[in-house]
Amino acid sequence: MASALESIVQAIEAGAGKQEIEALPLPATFRAVTTHKDEQKMFEGIPSSEKDPRKSLHIDDVPVPELGPGEAIIAVMASAVNFNTVWTSIFEPISTFAFLERNGKRSALWKRHDLPYHIVGSDASGVVLRVGPGVSKWKPGDRVVVHCNYVDLEEPEGHDDAMMDPAQTIWGFETNFGGMAELCLVKSNQIMPKPEHLTWEEAACSGLVNSTAYRQLVSKHGAGMKMGDVVLIWGASGGLGGYATQYAVRGGAIPVGVVSSAHRAGIVRKLGCPAVIDRKAEGYRFWNGNQMDMKEMRRFGAKIRELTGGEDPDIVYEHPGRETFAASVFVARRGGTIVTCASTSGYEHVYDNRYLWMNLKRIVGSHFANYREAWEANRLICKGLIHPTLSQCFPLESSGEAALQVHKNLHDGKVGVLCLAPKEGLGVRDRELREKHLPAIELYRS
Repeated sequence: MASALESIVQAIEAGAGKQEIEALPLPATFRAVTTHKDEQKMFEGIPSSEKDPRKSLHIDDVPVPELGPGEAIIAVMASAVNFNTVWTSIFEPISTFAFLERNGKRSALWKRHDLPYHIVGSDASGVVLRVGPGVSKWKPGDRVVVHCNYVDLEEPEGHDDAMMDPAQTIWGFETNFGGMAELCLVKSNQIMPKPEHLTWEEAACSGLVNSTAYRQLVSKHGAGMKMGDVVLIWGASGGLGGYATQYAVRGGAIPVGVVSSAHRAGIVRKLGCPAVIDRKAEGYRFWNGNQMDMKEMRRFGAKIRELTGGEDPDIVYEHPGRETFAASVFVARRGGTIVTCASTSGYEHVYDNRYLWMNLKRIVGSHFANYREAWEANRLICKGLIHPTLSQCFPLESSGEAALQVHKNLHDGKVGVLCLAPKEGLGVRDRELREKHLPAIELYRS
């Protein structure tokens, strides 16, 4: 006799209707990728680069969480690794359990999150199984993807822009019950329609990074990119940069992609960006010990102008952080914008402020996206105007290895994780749209 989860998967693969899905019983437990509270200090004294996610990420059987008002339980077919998964797994910059403990004091429903384990993952694609009181837009059986802005919207600041809510958190990083599991718990305003021309794993890889790139580069809350802007994009083939490059190309901007290898330069050119800088081939070193190397920054600026016909960047799409930030401030044009998030190479940014204030440049901080921005970003995926950047996919049991690939920057684009999906390639309904865009959809895997 099939288990509850096996019956759910069989029903999904058979295209069961909403009533059939709702009638299926939920299991008592499910498998999830977790970190353990009693292991928070396991990497103390070890350099960040040497911390191994394979040692801290576990596969555990955990109980199904209580379903609260305005929430949904989703059968997760696939998920994906983000840098916050890596940060959680190496307990940096602070342990996720600090977030869970703090948030657990807010209410009885929030107390559910304060557990001795944390279920990681800020991306998911799957099928709604149950909805809580007050949910009317979504029903059991809906095929969906999830964005990671988790917010109660009880504070007035959040009602103009949910990312400004002082209680805003990132699901699967600052909350529990994330997406790298067979089931996940989300708020109904995290749910968006699944792009039906994509597989489960392709659909799962865009939620966090695509939404982040949209807000950071396109939205009025970010850089507000317009047609004709010269946009310098660090890591232009990566999880964030691959989407930023597509937005710049599709939006009529003039992108200049910065990458770290000839292979990645080829990916960026295939995305439609002809102006590419291979920083390793050029040998740029913006730091000489603790000193900024202004000669190198000038050489970098000259290379950008060589590729743009003499123009400096209107916008610098900045996310590596410490290693690149001083150069980003330096090369932006007079009155230009440096829009920043993530800081994957370090959070402490040092730059020469004279090049900022005397040239009237501005630094804009950007963090994920509100529901409207995430919805618009997902809409472009659904229409085949922006494409997933999935390069490889791992089974749930190998999530530690998947996180290691991201930690060591051994990957291109996004790394996916299969959860309930028994194999890759499932979940496609719109074959016509898929065939139309197949080379772009599979670009990172070709």
